[in-house]
Amino acid sequence: MSAERVIIIGCPGSGKSTFARRLATLTGLPLYHLDLLYHRPDRTKVSREVFDSSLDEIMSTEYWIIDGNYQRTLEKRISGCDRVFLFDLPAEVCLEGAKERVGRPRPDMPWVEEKLDPEFEDFIKEFREKKLPKIYELLGRSGGRKITVFRTREEAEKYLYKF
Repeated sequence: MSAERVIIIGCPGSGKSTFARRLATLTGLPLYHLDLLYHRPDRTKVSREVFDSSLDEIMSTEYWIIDGNYQRTLEKRISGCDRVFLFDLPAEVCLEGAKERVGRPRPDMPWVEEKLDPEFEDFIKEFREKKLPKIYELLGRSGGRKITVFRTREEAEKYLYKF
């Protein structure tokens, strides 16, 4: 992989963060999880200004992997990256992934989820219908960025195995 600035996007529970960690290990690129920029350990959120400032600081550096959706800043991240990995998996797979991580510490989240929030579950169920069309629209206007779409976790595994 010749990219120096990478974004990894897709539905929650799809395997983005796991892929991001493994890709960072294989490439040596620094990894940033948007959930860690946005959420505080006490379950509060930073302001839009603080989040945007943190994101701008990361994007001003030469090398990075940024993991997460945050659609409000997606166009900025697409325009600043060389490479996009999109996880476009079925809602059932993503729901199962989100349920499996409940109760487990995660390096991409500042707390342990104790249960799957009903709003979050609905977000996952509706992601393909409500969020993916806009993501594909933005990717369609992305110019010369290299875009890889994974439709299964096995496809992502095969990609990493090639390193």
